[in-house]
Amino acid sequence: MIELSNFIGSIESYDGANVVVFGAPFDCTSSFRPGSRFAPDVMRKESWGLEMYSPYQDKDLADVAVYDAGDLELPFGNAERALAQLREFTQGVINGGKMPVMIGGEHLMTLGVFEAVHQKYMDVCVIHFDAHTDLRQDYLGEKLSHATVIRRIHDIVGDGRIFQFGIRSGEKEEFEFAARTGFINKFNLNGIDGVVEKLKGKPVYVTLDLDVLDPSVMPGTGTPEPGGASFMELLGVMIKLGELNVVGFDIVELAPNYDQSGISTAAACKIWREMLLSFCSK
Repeated sequence: MIELSNFIGSIESYDGANVVVFGAPFDCTSSFRPGSRFAPDVMRKESWGLEMYSPYQDKDLADVAVYDAGDLELPFGNAERALAQLREFTQGVINGGKMPVMIGGEHLMTLGVFEAVHQKYMDVCVIHFDAHTDLRQDYLGEKLSHATVIRRIHDIVGDGRIFQFGIRSGEKEEFEFAARTGFINKFNLNGIDGVVEKLKGKPVYVTLDLDVLDPSVMPGTGTPEPGGASFMELLGVMIKLGELNVVGFDIVELAPNYDQSGISTAAACKIWREMLLSFCSK
């Protein structure tokens, strides 16, 4: 019996890769339903249900040199150390001239990856897809939480560098902060064309919280929020973002155990394939 222990389309050589995929199985700050730490392993296995060819883009994973580095062994329960490990690992990937692609895990893990990306690309902008603002100053007194991750990224980049789409949940102060300091498109993915035009030529980091999708498409997530995007809407946006200089990206907050049908994992794997082909196959 063959053990499916890596993502479909990944190559055997780290040195020969242009893109490095790695898992961040951590969900210790999840505020509602934990379980996203299981996503990287489940997605690896389920990715083999895909074809390597995308008829949406007429591109094939065989033409993208992707190495699967496996999961980082993160210290369960210690967010600061987990973020430090992610930052150090990502620095190695970037210093090797490769693009980092993280599969979460909870959204806080984006911070460790982004800190390393920002060290390389000081003018990097962030495109954030999510049901939630993630702009709290703290959550239950904790500044490191999946509910504060975009606020921590704002601490790094400042005003005018964060572009949010699909947001439909959060505190009033978070929405006011987003409108005052960046770009927020509530409820849907409209406005992406204008943002793409604005960011052409600049380094861009894309972070995708899968709960931006409607729960009818993505029930397997820790904080489902009705009223989200359809799969085809999200797919079209990810293809559009291929016009940008994407220097790193992540997919977070799949919690596969809450969807025994496997639909959520299938959607996550397919959007991961399309993001790889859009951002990494020029």
